[in-house]
Amino acid sequence: MMKTHPTREIQLPGDPREEVVMNKDVHATPANVPFDSADRHLGVLVGFDGSTSSTAALHYGARAARRRNTALTVVSAYSVSPSVHSPLASVPENPESEAKYHAAERLLDEARQYLRDYSGEVSFRAESGDAAGILVGLSPSAQLAVIGARGRGGFLGRILGSVAAALPGHAECPTVVVPQQYTTGEASGEAEFSPVQADTAVVVGVDKSRESRAALLQAAQAAEDRETSLQMTMALPLPGTLLWYPELKDSELLERRRGELENFLEQETQWLSQYFPSLNVTISLIPGDPIAVLSKATASAQLTVLGTHGRGGFSGAMLGSVSRGVLLKAEGPVMVVPFIDDPRLENSSDLEADL
Repeated sequence: MMKTHPTREIQLPGDPREEVVMNKDVHATPANVPFDSADRHLGVLVGFDGSTSSTAALHYGARAARRRNTALTVVSAYSVSPSVHSPLASVPENPESEAKYHAAERLLDEARQYLRDYSGEVSFRAESGDAAGILVGLSPSAQLAVIGARGRGGFLGRILGSVAAALPGHAECPTVVVPQQYTTGEASGEAEFSPVQADTAVVVGVDKSRESRAALLQAAQAAEDRETSLQMTMALPLPGTLLWYPELKDSELLERRRGELENFLEQETQWLSQYFPSLNVTISLIPGDPIAVLSKATASAQLTVLGTHGRGGFSGAMLGSVSRGVLLKAEGPVMVVPFIDDPRLENSSDLEADL
């Protein structure tokens, strides 16, 4: 028997459709996303459409589930014309919906075969509806969502991928976007899905906001889980882009601004040490454009972490321009973190109005 679920369809910028045709209650990620891992029974949620990119995401998701000691949930979405789709039916009653359902099941069979040596808890779901909306709807029950940067159109579509563009800004759990360059290594059998140990750092882009600190906490946990260091990174605007002190020369202005930002990063390091006292944290203040700085970091980082909201330095409303720009150019996995409700963030009153 096929189970059906409420459908959420997200209309993306430039989408030729005039309106959202399924549920019309899609909205921005809430200001505070409740996050209790014990209640998120889906564990690591992976969108799979059979493409090379989604297969890389499946591999990454399996390793992430092993690292977190949680369930792995693999989802394939299919859609049918509104005129023939009956969301309340338990079994397809027309040729189109039945054919597409079985096509989604065949994709899941590919995922089952790929994971044949995976020893962790795993489940497979064929869901009817818009791919991005399905994953957004499931995200409140997941600890982490994982998708490939590009795909066949079922889970991913245009230049970045419709889901890769939509999910990170709407999901109610952190989302990892896995690039096509992701390599799975040479191990075989069960060891193929064992978490990889490496010395390279987890990189997190920070700014002076509570949203940035939410991402910082997730990045620190990721670094601790990987037994590696955390690098907090900010971009130092180049001369000619700074207007705070017009009476100063470019060189003087740049040095003053560098000192202010270095002081801020040191304060963030001290704040984080309250919760991760044994974590090795380094700071990096790099002249240049934020997108360029973080995009370059993705080439060597184990994971690059960004927030969905912030002060414009590394994130913005919904999926900010910097977050989107980094996803477009990333050479390694990127985690985008919504503003997760975390009691540790209550100790954020020391943040100043201006950076």
